[in-house]
Amino acid sequence: MAATADTRANTPANTPANTPANTASRTPAKARSGLARMEQRWGMLFALPVVAGFLLFTAGPMLASFVISLTDWTIGGKTSWVGLDNYQRMFGEDDLFTKSLRVTLYYTMLAVPLTLVAGFVVALLLNRDIRGRGLFRVLYYLPVLVPSVAGAVLWTWIYNPEFGLLNQVLRGIGLPTSQWIYDSSSAVPSLAIMAAWGFGNAAVIFLAGLQGVPRHLYEAIETDGGGPWAKFRYVTVPMMTPTIFYNLVMGLIATFQVFNEAYVMTSGGPDNATLFYNFYLYRTAFTEGRLGYASALAWILFLLVLVATSLVFRSARRWVYYESGEAR
Repeated sequence: MAATADTRANTPANTPANTPANTASRTPAKARSGLARMEQRWGMLFALPVVAGFLLFTAGPMLASFVISLTDWTIGGKTSWVGLDNYQRMFGEDDLFTKSLRVTLYYTMLAVPLTLVAGFVVALLLNRDIRGRGLFRVLYYLPVLVPSVAGAVLWTWIYNPEFGLLNQVLRGIGLPTSQWIYDSSSAVPSLAIMAAWGFGNAAVIFLAGLQGVPRHLYEAIETDGGGPWAKFRYVTVPMMTPTIFYNLVMGLIATFQVFNEAYVMTSGGPDNATLFYNFYLYRTAFTEGRLGYASALAWILFLLVLVATSLVFRSARRWVYYESGEAR
């Protein structure tokens, strides 16, 4: 009995492990921890299809194409490991690679500015309070809804030098006609004009950006005695630079991958004048059957797009401005 009394006397009455307060505070912590683990498991479960899809249909094929680019795999023939020979041949011996790269860059320098200017001008007009504004917005967006192949067939007829719509109009007003896509000097500019016809997506994004420009900035210009030009120069253009930047990047990526126009309208001609890079890649892979070399071309295209967009992002620090007035 004395030993028991001494043990009880030496044991603190308010030991943390035995206090009701600590027991009560520990239970919600366990519950919260269990809830967090359950949410984490469910989050991983819902993200699993996306991650699996990326690994199976994006990362996996990219890795496989890189391995294939290091071989001389030809459909129906033997496959052997060649290392970097495909890349060396591309930059040293393949004149069509250089030609397709020049054609694609030329098309990009024409099509992207034309599309941006056309979309921006139309967005400025559609942003005005005019009668039938909704109808005009629908009409200007309709070309985007036309399938690209159908649009290519339509423009093939428009560009026909014998009975095409454009030459008929030019003859009617007494101006000289053109061979359009059937002449090597005018083929790429003609396709760039066709690309500008589909400015609807850029116009819609520009219109959304214009409607987000704060009205009080225009009122400040009016207070200082500025007119429409001052509003456009000092408010509209600076506040629209993030939208211009977005459309520029998306247009740049799209023009580097142009394909349908060459495939449907010109087959890369005349005299390889419209041998776009993507069309050359397709022809190498599925017409000539050289899958190893085509995979190397695909990786060079990926690097070209990556470098081009990176340069645009770096330049954005100097000309893209946000409402805070700071460039990013």
